[in-house]
Amino acid sequence: TMGSLYELKRLLHFGPIIALCVIFICYTMSIIDSMLWLLPTHNGIAGKLNVLVLTIWLALILGNFFRAILGGPGYVPKNWVPKDKNDTKYLQFCQVCQGYKPPRAHHCRKCERCVLKMDHHCPWINNCCGHFNHTNFVLFVFFAPVGCMHALIVMVATVWSQVFRRAEYLQIAVRPVNFSINAFLMNLFASGLAFGTIVAVGILFYYQMKNVITNSTGIEQWIIEKAEDRRRTEEEGTFKYPYNLGKLKNILEVLNFSFRPYGDGYVWPVAKGCHQFTLTIEQIKQKHEKRSRMVPFDIIKSYSGWWFPCTLGICTCARVPCSDEPRIAVCPGDRVIVSRGQKYWLYGNKVLKDEGKRIRGWFPRKCGLRVPEQNRRCENNGTPVNS
Repeated sequence: TMGSLYELKRLLHFGPIIALCVIFICYTMSIIDSMLWLLPTHNGIAGKLNVLVLTIWLALILGNFFRAILGGPGYVPKNWVPKDKNDTKYLQFCQVCQGYKPPRAHHCRKCERCVLKMDHHCPWINNCCGHFNHTNFVLFVFFAPVGCMHALIVMVATVWSQVFRRAEYLQIAVRPVNFSINAFLMNLFASGLAFGTIVAVGILFYYQMKNVITNSTGIEQWIIEKAEDRRRTEEEGTFKYPYNLGKLKNILEVLNFSFRPYGDGYVWPVAKGCHQFTLTIEQIKQKHEKRSRMVPFDIIKSYSGWWFPCTLGICTCARVPCSDEPRIAVCPGDRVIVSRGQKYWLYGNKVLKDEGKRIRGWFPRKCGLRVPEQNRRCENNGTPVNS
């Protein structure tokens, strides 16, 4: 089907390709080393177990890796509307998908779809981490460092044996193996990849488990932080995160014996004193406050959208935002509603006539001129600016 072909195309991307290369380089070198100085025929059960366990790690890593990519996070159908039309007042509307977002769903600009329980878009799987592939993603980022740690031990032990002309593994002494300089360098290279994977993916696993234990996502953690800082009325009271069910239940929501997350991604179990729309109502209020703080800028200089605009000054070129968020092309006559900014760059939504489209991103501060408050009030009241 077309959907299956599209998911397969996700593999043809730098992220999955690099990830697969790292996995196979580490596995291949560790197996070669195992066969050289932990050959099963020389060391009996120790060598056999070593090769077997390395292969099991590979199967677990690849199985969860491909399921996270091809299984997908679960997408909200375009033009989606809740069964109870009264619920729409508690939900956000996506202008791109022309439908409402269920609780915990967010729009991904990379996938160009609204994703159920979206955590983040991961370049290494070239897909979103969301409701239906969250389990496989967490297992992948667990088994990858574990497998690389095993491979690293084998490779370091092999290199160590060549430096000191002896080898010792599991208290079994084996005779040294003569390596060529190329084999020696390949081991060092593969060991570096394995170590980098252990550190980088291990940190990612740590943060993923923090989210699993609290039954939250990276996006929801940001919403919680803003909820704690937002000024609240006495009627609102203190914000309570609705999906924290207790550590054990939180973990079982993602990691359980079915190896699939519970639920359909639309209706969620909530804590006592909360309801299905507790979080979405908080999001709507936060966005309302955000819009009230937005400032319009009229564009006075052209910008092509290039990441390093040398013609706009050294500081603008050197102090680009450290983010993968898009840059937007602007030209005189455009207007951008700015929501945040840095010293040399601003981030905002470009004002368009077509409401079904949305263009937002960074542009150089030099290209825009802030619209005076008086002009804004006149425009909002429909009064000519010069009157």
